[in-house]
Amino acid sequence: MLRVPHIATGDLVRDALASPGPFSEQLAEIVNNGKLVSDEIIINLLSKRLEEGAEKGELGFILDGFPRTIRQAEILEGVTDIDLVINLKLREEALLAKCLGRRMCSQCGGNFNVASIDMEGENGGPRMYMPPLLPPPQCESKLITRPDDTEEVVKERLRVYHDLCEPVEDFYRARGKLLEFNLPGGIPESWPKLLQALNLDPGNERSAAA
Repeated sequence: MLRVPHIATGDLVRDALASPGPFSEQLAEIVNNGKLVSDEIIINLLSKRLEEGAEKGELGFILDGFPRTIRQAEILEGVTDIDLVINLKLREEALLAKCLGRRMCSQCGGNFNVASIDMEGENGGPRMYMPPLLPPPQCESKLITRPDDTEEVVKERLRVYHDLCEPVEDFYRARGKLLEFNLPGGIPESWPKLLQALNLDPGNERSAAA
């Protein structure tokens, strides 16, 4: 819709993990223990991706999973202008269930989720329902779980997030660039409300890109 690339630092890390060599072994040890990848590694991977995009004529980008630390935010601020930061918020028990429900097809690489979430609303609010994202029949027998998607590792990631990432929210909030969006449910429920919060019209790509 915006005609800009979606760049997920998690994907950049997984691509690096799939490349043989000592660098991928170093990354595997960090990721499998639920630790955050260092600023130096992330910035190196991201800088390379942005340079490749500039060479291809990409105009802008959507970063997913970056920055996660104050230092990353400060470095990014010195490299490029960030128009808006969207903080997608989800109840921790729902987040844990979604992480534990993640599955990937070992053959096609498709991502799915077997978790079915149906929770009472908070403070008298509406129920939260997030249906599973099930694979097609040809992938059902080939589903695997990421080695870092265990309850222990996910809870450690959440603890690290609260320690390191919440100050990043304050960083952008102080600059008037933070939009906080509480996810009301799955994609069908959340997508139209997110577009509304961003003042985007899904039927008008030209105005969205502007």
